[in-house]
Amino acid sequence: MNKLKKSRAASFITVALIYLAATALGIGLYFVCKPHMAWPLSLLLADVGATVFTFLFSVILGNASVYDPYWSVQPLVILAAFAIGREMTLPRVLLLIAVGLWGLRLTANWAYTFGDLTHQDWRYTMLHEKCGKCYPLINFVGIHMVPTLIVYGCTVPAVYAMLHDAEWNVGTLCGFALCLLAVTLQCVADIQMHRYRKNRATPFIRVGLWKHSRHPNYLGEILMWWGVGISVVSILPEVWYLLSGALANTLLFLFVSIPMADRRQARKEGFADYKRETWMLLPLPHPVRK
Repeated sequence: MNKLKKSRAASFITVALIYLAATALGIGLYFVCKPHMAWPLSLLLADVGATVFTFLFSVILGNASVYDPYWSVQPLVILAAFAIGREMTLPRVLLLIAVGLWGLRLTANWAYTFGDLTHQDWRYTMLHEKCGKCYPLINFVGIHMVPTLIVYGCTVPAVYAMLHDAEWNVGTLCGFALCLLAVTLQCVADIQMHRYRKNRATPFIRVGLWKHSRHPNYLGEILMWWGVGISVVSILPEVWYLLSGALANTLLFLFVSIPMADRRQARKEGFADYKRETWMLLPLPHPVRK
């Protein structure tokens, strides 16, 4: 097992096989549930089942980061599955392009930074050290299930648009433009961060989008799902409540992901000044910085 986990190639293959099996399981569960309940609940149960499967392998392999690609793979698989056999109207095409670009970017970034199965996201390791015997529960609920439910909520508006015919309008284009902006922000932020990590000449990255923002990548993630939500609700206003997924995603970053990342950065000397001179999200000049 240790030999497999230390091999990058074997680790990639292992994760890929886990996700193929999880996808097959999810599709199977959906079709089993479909005759007995509405599609949102069938999809939710299928999504939860695939997450539980992934969780079990994260326990077997002793690495919660087995779940990391799920965030980007889940919406791609779901949306592609619901698009099959349907007329490719402009709203559907734009949603598929937006989510496809987002998923490709996020998955590529994961693959680029993936070492092997001996490496785990620092946040999970920190939670393991802090929670002790409670960690299995935190692992299942906090690391696996909560993100799955939030991304499910973010994806449901796009699925709804796949299932219902609607004419495009200005909101469709605005939502798509917001998605493109989000993906572009994330791509640029990723490239700049990778370059910084190769050198690390300063304690904090202070170039490009990161010059004025501590988390431009998170801004992109937040904007992405508001773009999807706006695109759908503009043509199907009766489902305005589906924007709750984008709202939950925003709250997750504002009250969990960003504070956690800032606390880790706070260990470095000069963080107080760095925080005072930068925005949390907006990559715009800060009036405090000289």
